[in-house]
Amino acid sequence: MIDLIVAGGGPVGLVTAITASMAGLEVVIVEPRTGIVDKACGEGLMPQALARLSTLGIDPDGVDLTGIRYLSGSRVARAQFSAGPGRGVRRTVLHEAMLGRALEVGVSILPGTVTRVEQTAGGVHAAGLDARYLVGADGLHSAVRRALGLAASSSGVRRFGVRQHFRVAPWSDMVEVHWLPGQEVYVTPVSPDTVGVALLGPSPLDLPSAIARLPTLAGHLSGAAEASSLRGAGPLRQSTTARVAGRVLLVGDAAGYVDALTGEGIRVGFAQAQAAVAAIAANQPQRYEAAWRRITRSYRNLTNTLLWVGAHPRLRPMIVPTAAALPRTFTRIVDQIAG
Repeated sequence: MIDLIVAGGGPVGLVTAITASMAGLEVVIVEPRTGIVDKACGEGLMPQALARLSTLGIDPDGVDLTGIRYLSGSRVARAQFSAGPGRGVRRTVLHEAMLGRALEVGVSILPGTVTRVEQTAGGVHAAGLDARYLVGADGLHSAVRRALGLAASSSGVRRFGVRQHFRVAPWSDMVEVHWLPGQEVYVTPVSPDTVGVALLGPSPLDLPSAIARLPTLAGHLSGAAEASSLRGAGPLRQSTTARVAGRVLLVGDAAGYVDALTGEGIRVGFAQAQAAVAAIAANQPQRYEAAWRRITRSYRNLTNTLLWVGAHPRLRPMIVPTAAALPRTFTRIVDQIAG
């Protein structure tokens, strides 16, 4: 019997596996995809996420991000990260660096998908393996979450995301968030000659149309070659009734997700992964539930508040002017996002 099965080999699953292996546990990742995996996401690593990767011996190539800039028409609000720079990193570059580190520390990777989980008093059986614990890190549409009966219905507007890269030198060292009626466009530098552009909002999403509605952004991207294919994800909001069921723990998007609006999902996911491993190492999996609530509290509160304000046509146009008028408050919020 091994110590831990990790269902899902994305960044949060890899942090879980690497952390556990470095703590002396025998770990197997079960992942259906082979090779380097791409994903529709914002690709901005907040300073705390970058720091957590550093403690695991991971230092992915990318470009420094000094803060976040909100834009709405002629109104601009800026805030720098007080804890130092984050980093814009292409998801494939991040995955390659993390996968290499996982193999270095002895993590095994088994092709497959965890769709059924059987538990006993002393262990878990899944994907043909027996282990003391299982961590579900299998994303927004988690099969582990469904298998455990922990999925809950989500209310509110169903929001989605699409993302594409463009071959152009970054014009800013900040993540740009352009606020449109009902939608947000994110621009993240990911290399010296590439930016990622993501669109969030209700379906259907039309990225070229959204860019065309932002003359300054359209000017920056004019003539730029597409550097990746268009990818999408959603619906973004996923709810759970609990994050622990016996010897199974949920982390990352599988544990529940509000929205990508604040861009801190991967930071929160990394913190969840390390908290889950700490609970497993202590043979006290139930400790993780309280840790999850503590780790995600600010993310859930801030994101839900912004979504509520953003859903009201009269309030949404006030977001950027208010942030610009209250720079210290905006900086505190950005530092909260950065961790």
